[in-house]
Amino acid sequence: MTDGHEIAETLDCVGLYCPQPLFMTRNAIESIEVGEILEVLADDPAAESDLHSFVKRAGHEMVSFENDNGEMRFLIRRLR
Repeated sequence: MTDGHEIAETLDCVGLYCPQPLFMTRNAIESIEVGEILEVLADDPAAESDLHSFVKRAGHEMVSFENDNGEMRFLIRRLR
C-alpha cells in the first residue's frame, strides 16, 4: 500500500526495540536521494515519539503516519 506515494525504500523494524528503529531510520534516510520517501515499519511503542522527533530535528518531512493497533507505518521524505 503506497497511498499514492512512491516509496524509494522500505525499512522493516518490526520486532526491534529502542534505539534500533531510530538508528536504522537515521542510516536509511541517508541512503535515499533528497525528495524520495522512506517507508518505516515498526511495532516498538517508543518508535512513534522517537521517529517524529528525529524527522523534526533532522529537517525532513513526515508525509504520513499510521498506527494500526501498535503496527506503525511512517512515510518520511528526505529534505536535506
